[in-house]
Amino acid sequence: MKSIYTDVKEIVSDIQDGSTLMVGGFGLCGIPEHCILALVESGVKDLTIISNNCGVDDWGLGLLLKGRQIKKMIGSYVGENREFERQVLSGELEVELVPQGTLAEKIRAGGAGIPAFYTPAGVGTPIAEGKEVRSFHGKDYVLEEAFVADFSIVRAEKGDTFGNLIYNKTARNFNPMMAAAGKITIAEVEELLEPGQLNPNEIHTPSVYVQRLIQAKQEKRIERVTVRKGGVQ
Repeated sequence: MKSIYTDVKEIVSDIQDGSTLMVGGFGLCGIPEHCILALVESGVKDLTIISNNCGVDDWGLGLLLKGRQIKKMIGSYVGENREFERQVLSGELEVELVPQGTLAEKIRAGGAGIPAFYTPAGVGTPIAEGKEVRSFHGKDYVLEEAFVADFSIVRAEKGDTFGNLIYNKTARNFNPMMAAAGKITIAEVEELLEPGQLNPNEIHTPSVYVQRLIQAKQEKRIERVTVRKGGVQ
């Protein structure tokens, strides 16, 4: 069995100022809501966050941003957060933008123990500045280094007390690869089961990657609600 927590504040209590965190999710889908709220309340600061994006102004990672707790954001998308834009333009926040596929592969490589890889994405753009570029079979590729983190915080639909995880549909986004790339992985699960209750053929993250678990009901906010004018016909 892994360490099972009942207090979300306790499960993140050793995350210190200056830590590098990977945080699962895409928009507001698949984010570890309660762990983020606990980090906000803890007051931890100078964080480097690796995540696809930085939430919205009033939910998700946007709450850490609002409290000036993030020093550097590494992600691929910034379009839904006005405070993010303000902090970037004012020089308050350091940002590293990475093509989304490259971001995913840098995280996957980190979890697989691969220190770096070559990709054609970004060749000839500012993304490649200061990086090694090599030609393979007549095509240029830029060398990208893998990402690892002090902590990875992920969200799963189901988990067992051994630490095996199953994600729900598109919540699989960055969560499985981040679970493998953290020195300590914290899993926030909606349903916590006993060993043997999960179908082994459906497990997305094996228990070897997970150190801590907590069961927590998710609010599952929608990032931007869009409906057809005139309602459903």
